[in-house]
Amino acid sequence: MRRKRAESRPKRGVLAVIAMLLIGSAAIRVGFEAGPALAKGSDPVAPEAMQSQPKRPGTQELLTELLRREEALNKREAAVVDKEKALNIANQAIETRLAALQEAEDSLRQTLAFAEKAAETDLTRLTDVYQSMKPKDAAALFETMDPGFAAGFLSRMPPEAAAGVLAGLSPEAAYTISVIMAGRNAAAPQE
Repeated sequence: MRRKRAESRPKRGVLAVIAMLLIGSAAIRVGFEAGPALAKGSDPVAPEAMQSQPKRPGTQELLTELLRREEALNKREAAVVDKEKALNIANQAIETRLAALQEAEDSLRQTLAFAEKAAETDLTRLTDVYQSMKPKDAAALFETMDPGFAAGFLSRMPPEAAAGVLAGLSPEAAYTISVIMAGRNAAAPQE
């Protein structure tokens, strides 16, 4: 039963005393240690005192070297910017020239196509003229032509007209033209 009485007693007095002792200890410490710290922080150093402090050796040389490097970097940066501008101008000039070249190439293709069509038209007309001639008269002309040239015209003619012209040629000329005509497509792929 005694225990119950002891447990039922309030222990607040002891706790209050311990708390008061801890708070007092903290206040004393703050008073003794914070005072000098606050005094040090509130005493600003006079500018004269800062100037009179001895400078470290090499500080001025280090500052001079850093300024020199900064200037060199600024010059390099300016050079890089100039090179970029020059490259942009060169790229624009190249693009302009490529566009002009493309236009010239297209124009040349059109001209070549027109010339090829005109040449084909001329060859067709001339072939029609030769095949409408009498075979004897056409053979006389073909006899004087280069055999490769004559073979080209004969291969464009219908077989009946070409046979009439070949019949009117000398045997040597007819043989040469026939060999050329036969060998024209011999080198072409078979498949």
